Amino acid sequence: MENVNSEHATIANLDDRKPKNNDEEGLDEIGLIDLFAVLWRRKVMIITITVLAMVAILGFLIASIILPSETSPLPNQYTSNAYMLITDARVPAGDNETLLGLGFRRGPTYSGLAMFLLGSNSLFDSVIDAFEMIGLSSHNEYPKILTRGMLRSGLLARYNENSGVLTVSFTNTDPVFTRDVVNLTVAHLENRFTELGINRNRAEMERLELHLAEVFQNILMLDEERRRLEHSVAFTPLGGGALPAIMADINRATMESNAMQQVYTQLRVQQEALRATIATEIPMFQVLELAEVPYTRSGPSRIRPLIIVTLGAGLFAVFLAFVLELIYNIRNDPVAMAKLAEPVSRPKPKKEPKPKPEIEPVTIPKPKEAIIMTKIRGENV
Repeated sequence: MENVNSEHATIANLDDRKPKNNDEEGLDEIGLIDLFAVLWRRKVMIITITVLAMVAILGFLIASIILPSETSPLPNQYTSNAYMLITDARVPAGDNETLLGLGFRRGPTYSGLAMFLLGSNSLFDSVIDAFEMIGLSSHNEYPKILTRGMLRSGLLARYNENSGVLTVSFTNTDPVFTRDVVNLTVAHLENRFTELGINRNRAEMERLELHLAEVFQNILMLDEERRRLEHSVAFTPLGGGALPAIMADINRATMESNAMQQVYTQLRVQQEALRATIATEIPMFQVLELAEVPYTRSGPSRIRPLIIVTLGAGLFAVFLAFVLELIYNIRNDPVAMAKLAEPVSRPKPKKEPKPKPEIEPVTIPKPKEAIIMTKIRGENV
């Protein structure tokens, strides 16, 4: 048994001493030192590509700062903000729609309505018409739908449910234009809330103020007419027939002035009562702060493209180094080059004809008489 084990051991040792094939060598893992050696041999190319990409992106970013915003490939962006207070009211629910058993349901809110109005085409059309954006554009007939898309991409609205503050912001390359657009948007939104009758008391206050101004102008006109008529009486002869008519006009102007004064007094009483009501209620829509001209840019970030382009160029240079090293190894390997070479056209070998199988002789059975005679002959012998 010991001899057998020793024979097996010597055979195993002989097998280990056999040289490995090329396929087995290719399966070996590549060490980190080999990868580092490839990068070290191609270090000049890697550094050159990375530095050139970094210089190119730096030149691009510097040009975007120096050039005016109309021609700059990456102009400065400015953002203006306006803040409004919107108070949401809950609507009593029905018998089947309750929220936590408190008798309230989540229905339409004023904040949701404001967000919808800020994205409506009527808002953008009012901005377009106010600034004459279509007429002042480089193209004489600039489509309105594209102008709406430009405004919609720059306009942003955010609502904070905890504070009830709605923030409207607009971003553009012109800081003055951003301020004007935001303030016009706030005015349009306030007018829409008033038209829809949400702030009824405030709408009634505006109507009273307009009516008061109109009544006051009528009182002034009637007083002026009465003074003019009284002045004309002094130059009218007593015996003339025009004096009674002038006195009648004076009486009419006096009566109308007194009536207007009474109307004005009633309107003033209503105004003061409504003003007291507004002072005690929480407004549904209130402008907290209008937009101002921004003096600091809000974007774009120029550090991010610099980092991205530099890292991308470095990774591309590393990948290119490994590709060039692979090509170099293939060119110096005759076996690999032989595999990549085009095969030589050789004539196909002729097929030899297969030998025909030999035909076995067919045995013909003998008749019974011959068999009988053969047996008799054998017995005689």
